Amino acid sequence: MNRINGRYLILLNSPEQKCKSGPVDLVFIIDSSRSVRPHEFETMRKFMIDILDTLDIGADATRVGVIQYSSQVLNEFSLKTHFTTEAMVKGINEIIPLAQGTMTGLAIKYTMNVAFTPEAGDRPKVPNVAVIVTDGRPQDRVAEVAAEAREKGIEIYAVGVARADMTSLRAMASPPFEDHVFLVESFDLIHQFGLQFQDKLCGLDMCVESDHGCEHICESSPGSYHCLCLPGYTLNTDGKTCSAIDLCAQGKHDCEQVCISSPGSFTCDCNKGYTLNADKKTCTMIDYCSFGNHSCDHQCVSILNGYHCKCNLGYHLLDDGKKCQPIDLCAQGKHECEQVCVSAPGVYTCDCNKGYTLNADKKTCTHMDLCNSVEHGCDFQCVSTPGSFYCICPEGQLLQDNGKSCGTCKSANIDLVFLIDGSKSVRPQNFELVKKFVNQVVDSLDVSAQGTRVGLVQYSSRVRTEFPLNMYHTAEDIKAAVMKVDYMEKGTMTGLALKHMLENSFSEAEGARPAARNIPRIGLVFTDGRSQDDITEWAKLTKEAGLTMYAVGVGKAVEDELREIASDPVEKYFYYTTDFSAINTIAENLKLNVCPAESQGEIENQLLSRK
Repeated sequence: MNRINGRYLILLNSPEQKCKSGPVDLVFIIDSSRSVRPHEFETMRKFMIDILDTLDIGADATRVGVIQYSSQVLNEFSLKTHFTTEAMVKGINEIIPLAQGTMTGLAIKYTMNVAFTPEAGDRPKVPNVAVIVTDGRPQDRVAEVAAEAREKGIEIYAVGVARADMTSLRAMASPPFEDHVFLVESFDLIHQFGLQFQDKLCGLDMCVESDHGCEHICESSPGSYHCLCLPGYTLNTDGKTCSAIDLCAQGKHDCEQVCISSPGSFTCDCNKGYTLNADKKTCTMIDYCSFGNHSCDHQCVSILNGYHCKCNLGYHLLDDGKKCQPIDLCAQGKHECEQVCVSAPGVYTCDCNKGYTLNADKKTCTHMDLCNSVEHGCDFQCVSTPGSFYCICPEGQLLQDNGKSCGTCKSANIDLVFLIDGSKSVRPQNFELVKKFVNQVVDSLDVSAQGTRVGLVQYSSRVRTEFPLNMYHTAEDIKAAVMKVDYMEKGTMTGLALKHMLENSFSEAEGARPAARNIPRIGLVFTDGRSQDDITEWAKLTKEAGLTMYAVGVGKAVEDELREIASDPVEKYFYYTTDFSAINTIAENLKLNVCPAESQGEIENQLLSRK
């Protein structure tokens, strides 16, 4: 027998008996164009009825629909309209031909989109078969729509009569064409296709009707059969029996160690002491160290079916095979150090006694002259000692607290914050003179992290910390930072600036040293005009907080405000000049951290000159 989309249809020997088939949904697509003469259309009617007589018609067996077409498509009855042969025959006999053009492509599209739909009675998982009968060349395109229909699972038989075009028939039909394309010379011979079509639908199933002898599977073909084997087996030369395929024996596997065969397949395994990896093919030696019960001091080394302990470089394994002991080359005398041997497990390094330096050979030592090998910073003279040095001063001078500078007296360490006026009345060229004034004062200071610290705040209508006390620790760094300060311009909020200095600039967070250390805190206010806010409260609070306040005024600075800012005695802490060009004179006379006796006479002379 033949199989339609996997379903077997069985035709009984007697013409009167029905073709006992599995369910099929069959649609006839009949050409009723004007070229089909009335007696020829009657022949097509009889052709359809003859085929119906051989089919097992029913709602659960074979369903049949009929479509006629010419220039349009007309559904005569759908797959769900009739479920008896008698009703279908009656419907076919009532068809009236359209007698117009030949739009075969339109008819195939209608069949695909309407006739074979659930709404029209099409059943899921039931083969769809369409039989097209035409006598002429289509007047529209059929290849694309027929291909789409076949892709949707519709098996198409194309029957051409008389003037039909073979190329068009092959474009419509399902492959193979020898089973699905039929061309007859006249409508009188169309019954010949009917007989062949019945054979295709209802051939004898040799697997069912004969003693085939297949061990596993029998597959029918028209008038014959052949045997097949289940997956994993191969058909023997007798064509009936099957043998298991041993892929392991054939070497058709990729197991690294052990191949275990099953029919047509295999699984991999591993030798003792190994475990199968996630790829199910390769093997990895079992890591006994990973079990965590090895007790090795340093390293556990897995071996096949066990492990052993190993020590890190510079250690040796003790007799218990688990503990490790460092190798002390210094204690064993296995070194070449001239003075000091510093041991590490399995290695050593050489060092020297205090006052000596290690030579390039990393073994011998040379006496170290630090005065010639380091930046000692001594003002006058450096004296080397073993491993160290000290500074000395010329006769008549004293070594200062920093241990490097020389002077006639000991200088004091201070925390100094400059509060400079950056208002628009100062003008840019004068602001540059103010920065030089600050740097001139810095030059007179002993600046270092442990000595004098310097911070800078600029103010106008607002206040900005240019750098805090803890940012720079050398005079050079401070002076460079001062010269990079940008001029703010705008107003003169001296009171706001005093508040900022008291609350922020002299905080430990910004580098002021704790008050318990009694390091003087000095503020130097530089302004050229009257404050635009009240200074009285904050001038008073700064002095109550223990700050020593210097007030330096230029030009239109208000003397009463300067005196209010300055500490007592005011004459010692208040300075004024009419011209910015003269502020360098104030800087020369302003000695903030030198011996009091050294500066007192100069201060008195300066006060007299400014009166």
